[in-house]
Amino acid sequence: QVQLVESGGGLVQPGGSLRLSCAASGSIFSINDMEWYRQASGKQRELVAGVTSGGSTNYADSVKGRFTISRDNAKNTVTLQMSILKPEDTAVYYCKVFVFTRANYGRNYWGKGTLVTVSS
Repeated sequence: QVQLVESGGGLVQPGGSLRLSCAASGSIFSINDMEWYRQASGKQRELVAGVTSGGSTNYADSVKGRFTISRDNAKNTVTLQMSILKPEDTAVYYCKVFVFTRANYGRNYWGKGTLVTVSS
């Protein structure tokens, strides 16, 4: 089994910063893509940022220049550094990680989510 534990959410004022982390543990052979999604109240879940095993990154247009995703392969963690936060960034943030539990088998795992609220 694989577990994902997110941390770092909370309340922040507009213009502020937060750092989210997601740690994977359990029966991990290797990890492929690591991503952050978010879901605002009443809206569909959307991709925020992703990083491949090779370190290539991609971002939603709405967060480009403000958010930075990174990963630590030795610790099986992915981090989302969020800056210049806006009220519209308010959402539950989820990490999604593709984990190989064997050399020839892998699937996506989701964290339980962490709430980010941007408000004055």
